[in-house]
Amino acid sequence: MQYSAIFRSALLASTAPGILLSLVSPSLAIAQEQVLGSVTVTDTAIDDREAESSYKVSRSISATRTDTPLIDVPQSVNVVSVKQIEDQAANSIGDAIRYVPGVFSAQGEGNRETLVIRGNSTTGDFFVDGMRDDIQTYRDLYNIEKLEIFKGPNAMIFGRGGVGGVVNRVTKVADWNLHRAFRLEGGSFEHKRAQFDLGTPISDFAAVRLTGVYQDSDSYRDGVNYNRWGFNPTGSFKIGPDTTISLGYEHFEDERVADRGVPARFGASATNIVGPLRTPRGQFFGDPTQSPTGTNTDAGSLFIEHKFSDTVSIRNRTRYADYDKYYSNVFPGAVNAAETSVSISAYRATTQRKNFINQTDFNAIFNTGSIEHTLLVGAEYGHQKSDNIREEGRFAGNASSVTVPISASNVRLPTSWTMISSSTNSNGVAEVAAGYVQDQIAISPMFDIVVGVRYEHFKTTLHDRRSLAFRTSGSTISPEYYDVTDNLWSPRAGLIFKPAENASIYASYSRTYQPRGGDQLTGLSLSNASLAPEKFQNYEIGAKWDILPTFNLAAAIYQLDRDNVLALSDPNNAASPTVPIGRQRTKGIELSAAGSITKQLSMVGAYTYSDGTFLDNVSGTVQAGNILPNMPKHSASLWTRFDPIEQLGAALGVIYQGKRYASTDNCVAMPGYTRLDGAVYFDIAPELSLQVNVENILGKRYYLYAHSNNNITPGSPTAVKVGLSAKF
Repeated sequence: MQYSAIFRSALLASTAPGILLSLVSPSLAIAQEQVLGSVTVTDTAIDDREAESSYKVSRSISATRTDTPLIDVPQSVNVVSVKQIEDQAANSIGDAIRYVPGVFSAQGEGNRETLVIRGNSTTGDFFVDGMRDDIQTYRDLYNIEKLEIFKGPNAMIFGRGGVGGVVNRVTKVADWNLHRAFRLEGGSFEHKRAQFDLGTPISDFAAVRLTGVYQDSDSYRDGVNYNRWGFNPTGSFKIGPDTTISLGYEHFEDERVADRGVPARFGASATNIVGPLRTPRGQFFGDPTQSPTGTNTDAGSLFIEHKFSDTVSIRNRTRYADYDKYYSNVFPGAVNAAETSVSISAYRATTQRKNFINQTDFNAIFNTGSIEHTLLVGAEYGHQKSDNIREEGRFAGNASSVTVPISASNVRLPTSWTMISSSTNSNGVAEVAAGYVQDQIAISPMFDIVVGVRYEHFKTTLHDRRSLAFRTSGSTISPEYYDVTDNLWSPRAGLIFKPAENASIYASYSRTYQPRGGDQLTGLSLSNASLAPEKFQNYEIGAKWDILPTFNLAAAIYQLDRDNVLALSDPNNAASPTVPIGRQRTKGIELSAAGSITKQLSMVGAYTYSDGTFLDNVSGTVQAGNILPNMPKHSASLWTRFDPIEQLGAALGVIYQGKRYASTDNCVAMPGYTRLDGAVYFDIAPELSLQVNVENILGKRYYLYAHSNNNITPGSPTAVKVGLSAKF
């Protein structure tokens, strides 16, 4: 589809909510009567605990750093509520985003969450309560109220990076409400999980809350298991009528076997596209006993809010996090021509990171004549220190790889570890001082403007601790220290037209940068340290419609341009220098629906059209026109829950993803698939409920995601989870 065709579809996008409505609600009048009673359709008011009882969430502070209805945010935003998370028995971010348009998962080498948002892969654009949480690891959902996904560059609000979008976890905190919730799960592949949420007010001035989780599970993949546990106490205090202080601490550990899936069949080339090697779904390639990965996280937070009046307030949030990450893996490479043997390699790495981040936001609402302003003025300081070491695996005879039969790919190989010239041994410090200002301008009841800009002074220092021999290549010696400073201006602008109180049409522009240190801050090298950061620009138009206070439809059409991509100066010469001349472009359409249509019927649905390509030749194998990996052109999902009576409910979920490429060379393709999931809910008593979730009901054989051409993860066969929940 050409760019002009995309924008011709804008008119369809503005009417898409009506089209979707005709599919999901045959009688709006009946739905209004069943859900609302005497409440009018234009009433968009919500209560503070909406996420606990509904698939629809109506407001966000994170989107603009002000308390704003999502219908007034000129950006594609999807929120996964804790109600949806519980109904789908989702325990990870990868599980939770399956019904979010424009967001997909990649494998992440089996040691980290890797999301592909509007065609751009990220391991670092994760936030918690608006604060950066960027270590490469897996995160649990036991202590969150909702998961917010903001599409497009988000530097004005969240800072550099966020190139395709960001994911923000909004956590549970002590809030003067009584919380008594417990959940036990068991299921296929020795799945065992327990979590709890306990909170109570101590007095009018103090409240406490404690959430916790423990999970120990095996996998449908041979030799793979997962173990995680964590707890998160919080306390809130009212210091007078206008000041609130919240304190929190989290300890969380995740340990598992790193599984990098299966290789591709032999013969991949630009003219001979192949798919994954067909093996039993559980067959492991490599050595699971030498592929452990884990992260130990300790994080503390302090939040202070003071209200000078109903219209003027100041907030300060501080987060300190200490991460300790290790990763070892023995993994598959290429398959031989006869498809009888496979190459096995290994490496291991450790990362220690300490993040200190402080944010201050000043908010004021005031009028200039008939125009209302919601002003945000803020500042952020961040200091991130990282230590990284990588060592390569060596087998018998100091071999960097070994060849084993495909029929015996689960191996136990004596392995030693050593540094080579491409290994990493570095200490890095990233320091940011940022200021930002934003104005949400209500020109009239029908027109709003959102304008803002962020300035970041971002300094990255890297100490290469390798020996001189490892830093010397021919006559070139890499420096021991790199010191790079980027001064980044990131604007955001949006125009909102509201033909009705419960509907909006918007157009927006945003920009962000990715410094050369990358989203993990360690990417500086002799070849890129002097180069300008990558630049990302997003153009978007969309529509949002709160058809009911409990049900929303949204549509967005966008173009996201990526510039300054590193490319070989001579794509046909692998030894030629890399220069920032490459470009990528992603164009797409995103449709979503979320909420309750009647008291008995709830749903979340999504459709995404994605067209992401390289616009320039980057290398001999990555040519202009190549499609971005791990992103299907068409994808759709629909989860529907129906409760015929108060004590009984059932849900059905359908997930479709089209063909996806495993890597940027487009030589290996994962075929498209459709998966069917389901659940049954039964209230044993007012405080006790039983839940059964079934994943992949029909046992569909498919491939979930990839990291490279030879690291492709088969999807799970039919799997069952049984959950018992108690709330008092």
